[in-house]
Amino acid sequence: MLGVVNGFAAIGAVIALGALLAHVRLVDLQAQVLLSRLAFFVASPALMTLTIGRADVHEVLSPNLIASAAAVLVTGAAYLALARALWHRETPELVIGTLSSTYVNAGNLGIPIAAYVLGDAALVAPTLLMQLLVMQPLAITILDRTTRGTSPGLLRTLRQMVTNPLTTGSLIGLLLSVTGWTLPPFVTDPVQLVANMAVPSMLLAYGIALRLGPGFGAGGTKAEVACTSMLKLVVQPAVAWTVAHLVLGVDGTALLAIVVTSALPTAQNIFVHATRFGRGEVLARDTILLTTMGSVPVILLAALVLG
Repeated sequence: MLGVVNGFAAIGAVIALGALLAHVRLVDLQAQVLLSRLAFFVASPALMTLTIGRADVHEVLSPNLIASAAAVLVTGAAYLALARALWHRETPELVIGTLSSTYVNAGNLGIPIAAYVLGDAALVAPTLLMQLLVMQPLAITILDRTTRGTSPGLLRTLRQMVTNPLTTGSLIGLLLSVTGWTLPPFVTDPVQLVANMAVPSMLLAYGIALRLGPGFGAGGTKAEVACTSMLKLVVQPAVAWTVAHLVLGVDGTALLAIVVTSALPTAQNIFVHATRFGRGEVLARDTILLTTMGSVPVILLAALVLG
């Protein structure tokens, strides 16, 4: 438990530093964009390549992926049922609401939390791959069809999946892990230097965004935002625990990793998708804000009970 608290303290300190730098106007939103791009396109793929490449993916992937996928399916189905019955949402809003309820921030927060709280960044890999290879392409395809009357097509969808930097880095790491190959030092050393930049860049950028980004808005349906936030913070980790522990027999650090990953807040890129297609922007934005604030006590509670 002490290790978990220390890990969150370290993460919180760097986020606070980012917010402080923004408050004193040493950096602005352009700096946040630059840090985010560096982390997304360069540092995080390097980090995932090395961490997954060194991990025993046979142990990491099997129960983790099954429990995480089950949690997404149950939570998403619960939102769809409620949204259709209570708020009569159209398909694009249903897609954004489902993503808001289930799509975790495995990149910006999942990687540093897995690295500093759970001790292994590879633990977030199953969720990250599931989201990048399945959930996001499927959601974008449905949004394209229902808002623009078009479809990106199979080849374009596959291209989007494999050219995503995090996907590429993770797949290279999987290849290294499965085959047992090792990169030579003249490759590993510079990649490691770049990878070391990933976590602080993410956390600084997040702190800047918290200080300078838009606050909680009055628009949208408050009941629906409360619903998506509750599903994300309570139902999804509860289902993940049930499947992992009671069905698959997982316990210890592996169980904590599954629950913590499922309890991560909604990813910021859901708001990007909502803005791009012009549907469900307020729901996505406000769910991200509420789940980001609420995830800390939920994850600490999980660590206290399971750690």
